[in-house]
Amino acid sequence: MRPLRTLAPALALLAACGGTIDAPRQAQSTPLLAALASPEAPGTRALRAGRVGEARSSLEAALASDPDRMGDLNDLAVSYALQERFDAARQLLEEVLVRGAPREQQAALGNLGELYALDGYLPAAQAHLEAARAMDPAQPGPHYALAALADARGDRPGAQAALRDALRLDEGGAVRRELTFLHPEERVHLEALVAGATGDAATADARWRELRAGRFPALAAAAQRHLEER
Repeated sequence: MRPLRTLAPALALLAACGGTIDAPRQAQSTPLLAALASPEAPGTRALRAGRVGEARSSLEAALASDPDRMGDLNDLAVSYALQERFDAARQLLEEVLVRGAPREQQAALGNLGELYALDGYLPAAQAHLEAARAMDPAQPGPHYALAALADARGDRPGAQAALRDALRLDEGGAVRRELTFLHPEERVHLEALVAGATGDAATADARWRELRAGRFPALAAAAQRHLEER
């Protein structure tokens, strides 16, 4: 079993950020984004292409031949989440936290933050995402997720700061193009934020109007705030 020394600082931050879990509220359900850890694996490529069943089968086969492939285990958890098998996804992500390398642990922390946000446990989601960012602040993924969460919570300065860091670290958008979204609204939300930050007001307005009509009250409210501020 891999020692937890590399994860210890992030876990300390998680505790300091208030990892206690409050009662969820459905109106707070806030989809963010998912982080993949094995981008070149066949199963992960299938996952990014939307072939979730094929991806799950491929990732499960890879893990059957080598159970120590923690990147594949993280990505299998994402495939389970896409199929709304959230308890199974959480179990796999917790295993990645115990056995994974730092990059894999970072992805797992971010994905656990996504699941907490979907359940409406926003303080716990915030704590997990901040712990993921602390593990390696040079990785853009947690910054993108924190920007989406801050915006949904009405923290405009926090969203702007996190997105500014993400765009600086992801010059050219390569990381953004590799992100996975459990719900279409996640992609629309991030596209709206990026368009607004890069001066594309027309695209931003179109995405905010689309998001305002979506299924998630927290995101619809965020979209309404942006449209009212135009």
